Amino acid sequence: MHEITSFAPGSGRRVGPRSYLPSTAARYSLDGVWGFRWAPTATTSHNDVAAPDFDDSGFDEITVPSHWVLEGGDEGRYGHPAYLNVQYPFPVDVPHVPDANPTGDYRRRFTLPDGFVPDGGRVHLRTLGIESLAVISLNGVEVGVVRGSRLAQELDVTDALVPGENVLHVRVHQWSAASYLEDQDQWWLPGIFREVELVARPAHGIEDVWLDADFDPDTREGSITPELRGATFPVRIEIPELGVHHVIASADDATPFPVGVVEPWSADLPRLYDATISNSTETITLRLGFRRVEVVGHEWRVNGTKLRIRGTNRHDFHPDKGRVFDIDDARAQLLLMKQHNINAIRTSHAPCHPALLDLTDELGFWVMLENDLETHGFELCDWRDNPSDDPRWRSALLDRIERTFERDKNHASIVCWSLGNEAGRGANLAAMAAWLRRRDPHRPVHYEADFDGTHTDLVSRMYVSVEQMQLMSAGTGDALASPGRAAVLAQRPMILCEYVHAMGNGPGGITEYEEAFDSLPQWHGGFLWEWRDHGLRTRTSEGHEYFAYGGDFGEPVHDGSFICDGMVLPDGRPTPGLAEFKAVTTPIKLTIDAGRLVIANRRHDGDTGDLRFVLVDEDAGTPVQQLMLDVPAVPAGGQVAIELPPAPGSTGELWRTVRAELAADAPWAPEGHEVSFVQACLSTPRHSTAPTPQRAPAGVAVVRDGDTLILGPARFNPQTGDLLALAGLPIGGPRLTLWRAPIENDFGRASPSYLDVCPADSAGLGAPGPSTAQRWLDAGLDRLQRRVVAVDAADDALVVRHRYAAAGMAPAVDVTLRYQLDGSWLTLEADAAPTIGWRGVWARLGLHFTLPTSGATAEWFGTGPLENYPDSARAARVGRFAMAIDDLVVDYSVPQESGHRAGLRDLRVPELGLQVEALPVAGERPGFTLRRHDEHEVAAAGHPHELPEPSALHLTLDVAQHGLGSRACGPDVLPAHQLRPRAGAWSLRLRHEDGHDGHHD
Repeated sequence: MHEITSFAPGSGRRVGPRSYLPSTAARYSLDGVWGFRWAPTATTSHNDVAAPDFDDSGFDEITVPSHWVLEGGDEGRYGHPAYLNVQYPFPVDVPHVPDANPTGDYRRRFTLPDGFVPDGGRVHLRTLGIESLAVISLNGVEVGVVRGSRLAQELDVTDALVPGENVLHVRVHQWSAASYLEDQDQWWLPGIFREVELVARPAHGIEDVWLDADFDPDTREGSITPELRGATFPVRIEIPELGVHHVIASADDATPFPVGVVEPWSADLPRLYDATISNSTETITLRLGFRRVEVVGHEWRVNGTKLRIRGTNRHDFHPDKGRVFDIDDARAQLLLMKQHNINAIRTSHAPCHPALLDLTDELGFWVMLENDLETHGFELCDWRDNPSDDPRWRSALLDRIERTFERDKNHASIVCWSLGNEAGRGANLAAMAAWLRRRDPHRPVHYEADFDGTHTDLVSRMYVSVEQMQLMSAGTGDALASPGRAAVLAQRPMILCEYVHAMGNGPGGITEYEEAFDSLPQWHGGFLWEWRDHGLRTRTSEGHEYFAYGGDFGEPVHDGSFICDGMVLPDGRPTPGLAEFKAVTTPIKLTIDAGRLVIANRRHDGDTGDLRFVLVDEDAGTPVQQLMLDVPAVPAGGQVAIELPPAPGSTGELWRTVRAELAADAPWAPEGHEVSFVQACLSTPRHSTAPTPQRAPAGVAVVRDGDTLILGPARFNPQTGDLLALAGLPIGGPRLTLWRAPIENDFGRASPSYLDVCPADSAGLGAPGPSTAQRWLDAGLDRLQRRVVAVDAADDALVVRHRYAAAGMAPAVDVTLRYQLDGSWLTLEADAAPTIGWRGVWARLGLHFTLPTSGATAEWFGTGPLENYPDSARAARVGRFAMAIDDLVVDYSVPQESGHRAGLRDLRVPELGLQVEALPVAGERPGFTLRRHDEHEVAAAGHPHELPEPSALHLTLDVAQHGLGSRACGPDVLPAHQLRPRAGAWSLRLRHEDGHDGHHD
């Protein structure tokens, strides 16, 4: 089958690419139920199956659009999805693919409405997405072969149509030579996954149009450069809102023309004008945005202002439909992005569905539109035979960039074109860039792997450290560019096309990147990796729902959970990482300084007149003052400072919060939506360290009662000193813990570790080393053994001393626990002191208690409401919060450490009647984690449904936690946020509140 191994972009009656725009030309949708037959490899001629009289009565039915691997049921009768990041799922044997090539035969019968075929016109069959190769026949006549899975394709089928019933046959091969161009760190999901339609092209219509709408930031005037192809003149361009009624009498007349003063389009103020382009036969409509995109020195500008990208990488993905586009879900996700201060999208790593760009125009996003190209698997072959530098692929690659550009050229939101992703380097990429520059000299060309900038306009990097960004900005060093090239590249705009890898719990370190973007002039921001986890909704045989990742479908080679690395979970729920990104990257920067509120407006466009500023003072978490601040409208790029009212008196802990929120409904969020906040502590309790407990009442002492020690309401194990119960409430522990169920960044080895800094590395970037999780396992942090040193009962106190160490290891931690009574409270003063010999970092420094499983709710005064860690704490605020215990922990696709909240003051579990107070020791308070599984149970589970039935509720009070970082595919935890072995102290008060009888599960 020659078509499977062909290097050609396609064949047959292919129509040149053109804009995808609404038109009065008739369309006939072929979406819906088709006949379908799947085979593990092609065994019959497609000509036989394409014959109109072929007996397809034995075919199954399938919905188009869809992916056949998601339509075959749990038994996988049409095969299964497969996930790989870099490797190809077949041997690299260009242009061949395996004989075992899953193939789907699609058949659709249809009868066109009367008059659908225009007199003298043509009928095109348009497909928007087929993976990976389609051989298309109509009424037994082969009309074309199309390649380019995420690209629009049109075939002229006029001569193959017949009166009455027609039979369309599409044979889709999962693998083809084109698959070598589509190795995009995604699920391999074959089938017809975007719309299929017939388009009636009138004989004297308008084949294609491009209205290149410019805006002059000096005069505020707009102009249009029209481009018309295949048009019958005269052509009228009308923009009623601007009073534009422009007539183009001939092709020579299609020259730029002014339209007067306009409101420009930007991501902040996405102003669109309805335009029509018409002649006597056809009318095309589009929504026009006027803006000027240019690169001036090291600035990438829109409308004369430097861009600030607060972006995300995004794929077309749905947990049930795969890459089938769901416009309602897409709109909801874009609104969620806007609500979290995301203003830009990179369509990684292919053109998105065209309807998404209508939404980005309307709602306002800067878009980097990426071409359908990635050949990452050739890296494992030292890039030998890589299509990017192989002349046999030149026409295919040029066809791909042409189709990418032409379909979407009219969209105002597109401010950059990207050649593709991780496809090495070569002459074909340079040719693609040259084609784009000729076709569109204004919007810059991007391709990350053009490290020397020989054919692109933007300097782009993935996951580089802040230290490396500083070197690149200074022009003194670039780890990827050729020697001596850094100084040249420092004269250009710079972006991170991927950064802060959001896999599982994380990412950490967003703040440091934001500070670099604010301070380094060449840097314009970045696109976080990535928006959404790509887990596929699946059920076990017992009916338990979970989100599957690589390996869950029996793939012999896969890349596991690396497909689940988004700021929202597969079902669209936001993670705490998204809240952190919102808090750090907000364009409305608020600072409370010496009784003043400083407001800096970092928007590209628009003052702060749409916002109101609300001040709330809280004493120990209870509001005592709330008022609206009188703030003048701050222009974009401006800053003001206003005096704040005096704080109310307090002898306790007084916190002041100022929120910037929407004053009225916006297209992307309702009134009251918070855009930014700042919080400051105005006063603290008079004692800065833990108070000395009152002496126990007379007659209260530690006594032995059979196999327990008793101190007031508390019962202890006399051999170990472990707490057993408090006023009838079973409590176990505490035990020292230095380990956590590793987050996926803890397993990362993709980037150097700061624990192995090379002396010659002046940037302090670190050197390669084992994963942090492996270091913890090697140090035995997950298997600490305890030795009871002493259990001493004094008149009014119980003092317990333990030593913890791992088998075969000399380093240890000595823990001293001192229990006393303070009225109805049991106080615990605890100290942990490491011996010499510890190396590396710890996961945590905590005390672990077990509680009955009947606890259901947590109420606390501390940081929240979401989990937070040392390098991911900007979204956290101090206050009083309440939450179901099951909601304290995030259901990441892979169970891992989750739920830590720093700075605990007090905690209640009402169903248990338990109250815990944490007092500061030298200004330091512990954080808490409360979940239904311990770290060993969590670490052993690959999916949430694999966690065992809870046998206890686990409360961990951590003096410190190691940071998160993003080392799954990015930098390690920065040194400032690492937990190096250290001493720690706790000052706790525990009480079983009145009204609880002590009967618990």
